[in-house]
Amino acid sequence: MTKLNLKVAHQVPGRIRLKVGAAKGNEELLRQIAETFGVIPGIEHVTVKPATGSIVLHYDVERHDEFHGMFSQHYEAHGGHPHHPPTTELDELAQRIEDEAEFLAKHSETARALVEFVKKCDHQFKEMTGNTVDLKIGLAGGVIAFTLLEVGATAATPVWVTFAIFSLNHFIQMQPHEAADSRPKAAPIKIKS
Repeated sequence: MTKLNLKVAHQVPGRIRLKVGAAKGNEELLRQIAETFGVIPGIEHVTVKPATGSIVLHYDVERHDEFHGMFSQHYEAHGGHPHHPPTTELDELAQRIEDEAEFLAKHSETARALVEFVKKCDHQFKEMTGNTVDLKIGLAGGVIAFTLLEVGATAATPVWVTFAIFSLNHFIQMQPHEAADSRPKAAPIKIKS
């Protein structure tokens, strides 16, 4: 398929609407584009709207990160401009912390050095893992390992167990799910006038 002028017209967790100006009224082209995007992991169904030249991708919000990683690759490969997925609560918290750190760094050399060090560590961590794991996930894994190795079963309170399970659960949820069948399956396509 040739490169198209794709544009994300609207997005919320679980749903993205793409506008394809060249495909307005062209059901066949929209269907081809829908089939291309329909194989992305997490897609539940795709709706094609020839009257407006748009495609709506409905995806499983539980697979948010996995979906957006593959969506960005497809989107940019077919002529879309760099895409930024909708944020999750964790992303918003991380952004607030980063904004606060940047504010402090403007007023302190020590804070600036610390912010630059953490950014450099995050960048190197992403490079080492092929951009599949960032520092947030690495730290959660480190906390799990530390908890299991150092605190162990001798802890007087079950709080460490709860924290370890919580961390492990989120770590597993953020990892791409491997399908039993490695061939991607296209999501069903619905056509609306």
